[in-house]
Amino acid sequence: MTVDARIVVHRSGWSLDLELAVGAGEVVALLGPNGAGKTTALRVLAGLQPLDAGHVVIAGETVTDLPSARRSVGVVFQDHLLFPHLSALENVAFGPRARGVPAAVARRTAREWLDRVGVGEHAAARPRTLSGGQAQRVALARALAAEPRLLLLDEPLAALDARTRLTVRSDLRRHLASFGGAAVLVTHDPFDAMVLADRIVVVEDGAEVQTGTPAEVSRRPRTEYVARLVGLNLLRGVATGHHVDVDGGGELVTADSAFGPVYAAFRPAAVSVYPERPAGSPRNVWPGRVTTAEPHGDAVRIQVDAAGLPVLVDCTTAAVAELGLGPGSPVWLSVKASEIEVYPS
Repeated sequence: MTVDARIVVHRSGWSLDLELAVGAGEVVALLGPNGAGKTTALRVLAGLQPLDAGHVVIAGETVTDLPSARRSVGVVFQDHLLFPHLSALENVAFGPRARGVPAAVARRTAREWLDRVGVGEHAAARPRTLSGGQAQRVALARALAAEPRLLLLDEPLAALDARTRLTVRSDLRRHLASFGGAAVLVTHDPFDAMVLADRIVVVEDGAEVQTGTPAEVSRRPRTEYVARLVGLNLLRGVATGHHVDVDGGGELVTADSAFGPVYAAFRPAAVSVYPERPAGSPRNVWPGRVTTAEPHGDAVRIQVDAAGLPVLVDCTTAAVAELGLGPGSPVWLSVKASEIEVYPS
C-alpha cells in the first residue's frame, strides 16, 4: 500500500478513530456529513494536525512525526489557497523549487502542467484575476507538479458553480486516472465520490461505517445517511425466510430468502401511494401520513411516516395533485416483494 494510516484524534466530546489504506493509483473518497471527521483525517495525512495515537506511513516511510514540508504530499484545497502575490506559473513552480529543482527547470515543469490542465494561457495571471474553475485547475497543477506520492483533495469542487463543476469534475477524473500515486478525496457530495473514486469510505461520528466500490455502496447502503444520499429507503430487521420483522415494528415480505439480521432496501420510485387501503391482497402495505413533499427532479418526493418508519416515495406531479398529497395527508403505501433487496446487516 502507498498509504497505511491509523488516525486517532481526540477533541472535547468527540473522537476520530479511522484506519485507512490506499494503493498506488487508487482514489479513495472519504464521504460523510459535516463534522464526521473527514477533513481532520485529511489534515493529519497532510501533516497539518498531530495525531493523539496511530501512525501515517506513505510509500513505506513512516511520516507520523514529520512536518508537512517533509512529506511527499500534494494538497488541493476547497478554496484553492494559491499564493496571491505569485503568478499562476510561479504558484505551480513553487513545489518543484521547494524540492531543490533549479528555477528554470521548475518553471518549465510548471508551464507543462498548466498546459495539461488547460490553463496555459493564464500562466502570467495572478490568482485574483482567475475564475473559480481556472484557479482550481492551477491548484491541481501545483499539487501534481511536485510529483507527490499522496494527493489530497479537500472538497475540490464545492466552491464552483454548477456549470463549472461539470467541466472541472471531468478534467479531474482524467488527471486522477493517470496519477500513479495514492489519492484521497474528501467530500460530502455522493456524486463526486461515485464519479471520481475507485473506493468509498463512509465516515460518520468519527468512525468508518461502510466501505466498498461506488456500486457496492450505492446498491447496499448500511446506514440511513448513506441510503438517503443514494436515494434508497433502508430498513433493518430480522429475516426468517421470506419474512422480515422490521426493527421498530412492522413486517416485510421479500422475494429473496434470508435469515438473521438484515437490511432491506428499496427505491422511492418502487413505492405506490393510495388514498385508501388498496384492494386485493398485496403483501407489503402500510398506512401512514405525509410529513413533507418537495420537488425532486421530474418528480415529487414525499416522506411518509409509516408507523414510525420514515419512507421516501417518488410520485408524479399529476399524482400528487390528483391525490391531494401534502403534509398531514393520510395515505397507504405498497411495495412489491420483488422490489426489495435484502442483505446481511
